[in-house]
Amino acid sequence: MPELSRSLQPRHITMISIGGMIGGAVRQQQRRDCRDRACHRLSYLITGTLVLLVMRMLGEMAVALPAVRSFTEFARAGLGPWAGFVAGWLYWYFWMIVVPVEAIAGANILHAWLGLPSWLLDCCSWAS
Repeated sequence: MPELSRSLQPRHITMISIGGMIGGAVRQQQRRDCRDRACHRLSYLITGTLVLLVMRMLGEMAVALPAVRSFTEFARAGLGPWAGFVAGWLYWYFWMIVVPVEAIAGANILHAWLGLPSWLLDCCSWAS
């Protein structure tokens, strides 16, 4: 059995902890919004089922169509040309609009914590 390597760097640990804090904050807000346990169970059941179904579908399509390399091509093969077109443009939108907006929001949060300029924190987040 090969030995596991200890290759996590401090930046990896930092990102894991930030993700844990964000997830905890979302969970706390959900707890405030939804008091009964049935609501929590239902939301986790729906989300988990959707994730499971999507991953199973992608796995089956990857086995059935080994020559296809892109998820947009999977959408095109499964649902038609319009689905591949929409998936491609949504992917572009995610990387061109959503990711920069989230980087700016994260830099503003870190600015409040550290006092460094937001533009510097934003540039550092893109560089790493």
